[in-house]
Amino acid sequence: MANSGNSNDLSIADAVDRLSRAERTGIPAEPVRDVLGDTDIALAYAVQQELARRREARGAVAVGRKIGLTSPAVQRQMGVEQPDFGVLFADMDVSGRAVIPFHRLLQPRVEAEIAFVLKADLADGELDEEQVRAAVDYAVPALEIVDSRIAGWDIAITDTIADNASSGLFVLAEHRLALDEFEPREAAMRLYADDELVSEGDGAACLGDPLAALAWLARTALSFGDPLRAGQIVLSGALGPLVPVAPGMRFRAVIDPLGEVTTTFSAKEA
Repeated sequence: MANSGNSNDLSIADAVDRLSRAERTGIPAEPVRDVLGDTDIALAYAVQQELARRREARGAVAVGRKIGLTSPAVQRQMGVEQPDFGVLFADMDVSGRAVIPFHRLLQPRVEAEIAFVLKADLADGELDEEQVRAAVDYAVPALEIVDSRIAGWDIAITDTIADNASSGLFVLAEHRLALDEFEPREAAMRLYADDELVSEGDGAACLGDPLAALAWLARTALSFGDPLRAGQIVLSGALGPLVPVAPGMRFRAVIDPLGEVTTTFSAKEA
């Protein structure tokens, strides 16, 4: 058992070092599944937690979570078959920026989502859809800019979990709706890149219902000893296929009836 524990510690340290180096240098790393394996979910989350701990030690502030790989279309794109989650930090929120610096990212892609803001903790109880619905203060349209520290997006589930669920940045719209004003599973999404329709979907594409995705996250986060808390932001997961980003592109997502959210990327050298 001791040897197994030592082996796991070395695997975690190796994966953490690779992913940290990729973020620091801007050069994507080789997949970390060669040291974590393809299926050891707990080990991959241990890497994610260590990376988050180091980030917080440098002063970063966690503000919520993102759910990833909720859409069948995205699962097919990524070659994985189950959802995951990552940590949102305050410095990932670029909602107030007119232009997102492209050089801050390695190999970004955009997806349109619903963001929930919580008004109650989700730390006990059944954590079913009824409970999580009651815990939501409001929802807004969101764009998530996913990014991978793994070269060529060559990921298995353990790669993306270790890499903070391939998190990058996020953009929140200002228009808010409470859940008594719309049903998340009925939301219809259209995503435009430079005014061309590039992705579409609906709330049902997100684990059948974005609230089901939120309930999954609440139960999973609690199982890792770090439950969702009032005031946190939760990105629901994609409502349709994600789209690669090139320098200078402008994206606009329309999520009916929530509203619109937009962002623009700088030229690469900006």
